[in-house]
Amino acid sequence: MSTLDWLYPPLATMSAKEAIATDGFSPAGPVPMHIPDGFLSTPVALLMWIVAVIGVAYALWRVNRELDERQVPLMGVMAAAIFAGQMLNFSVTGGTSGHLVGAALAAIVLGPWAAVLVMTCVVGTQALLFQDGGLLALGANIVNMALVGVAVGYAVYRTVRKLAGDKNWGLFAGGFAAGWLSIVIAALLCALQLAISGTSPANIAVPAMGGIHMLIGIGEGLITAGALAFLYAARRDLLMAGKAQVSVSRGLWMGGLAIAIVLAVLSPLASSHPDGLEWVAEQQGFIEAAREAPYQLIPDYVFPGIPNEAVATIVAGIFGALIVFAVTYLIAAARHRRESLRTR
Repeated sequence: MSTLDWLYPPLATMSAKEAIATDGFSPAGPVPMHIPDGFLSTPVALLMWIVAVIGVAYALWRVNRELDERQVPLMGVMAAAIFAGQMLNFSVTGGTSGHLVGAALAAIVLGPWAAVLVMTCVVGTQALLFQDGGLLALGANIVNMALVGVAVGYAVYRTVRKLAGDKNWGLFAGGFAAGWLSIVIAALLCALQLAISGTSPANIAVPAMGGIHMLIGIGEGLITAGALAFLYAARRDLLMAGKAQVSVSRGLWMGGLAIAIVLAVLSPLASSHPDGLEWVAEQQGFIEAAREAPYQLIPDYVFPGIPNEAVATIVAGIFGALIVFAVTYLIAAARHRRESLRTR
């Protein structure tokens, strides 16, 4: 028996349709997660692009001024881990699935401005390389996850920590609340975008998106609290929310990349059920509005040229995690170095 057979016995012998029909898992790995082109009207999509460009540009300016150079690798590690973690869809009641977004976790560990850049690199890479989320809709996906998700998560976390004072429960309660509410608010904003676009009436889209994402948000909250518990035990200093005195050693970011690779190896076990947005689109009858990407590089997180879909998904996950790490690291390092030279 091969290693693949031992790790993924149903995946090594079954087709994608057979796997979905029998146990809800697909060797094709995670399902698409973000708004595709066709769901939003052109005016709404363009407006979201303008908001995204302004928000990301401001975040980049703040990172240049505030982030210590020693923390730049941590941004890359966080981006890689979030990318890989997002591939692990988990089943939710009613035949749908959720996945980690990671905006709240990134904001807690890195601070809000660095978190915006991390989430932008993740969402952008998913759209450009993996055709997950439309190119015209990319601005909306960045606004929902990288701007609103980070802002809500960070504000909720800081509020709970302030209310808890020095008590440790504030860290975990704040992480759970931040993860949960960041998902719910981002989903409600997406519903409003759909309503303004004429895709689905607000009185249908808002309760449908809000209701299912209240359940999905529980998973986000638990994952966020669990990750904070791990960091609290292993490297408590990383929970300083972007403070410059945090030192990031090579061992730390290599360990973080190893965690991202492990998550990518597990990605073929992701639930094949549609995610919250796709489920709502199917239920409300606007799924046919989705348009295919104008090109295909690594669609559906399956690396081309590899016949075994489980292996192809693992390779795609590892490749994506490394690309996201490199892009985030290089952007942060280059801009930080330029700002340092300018202020000398």
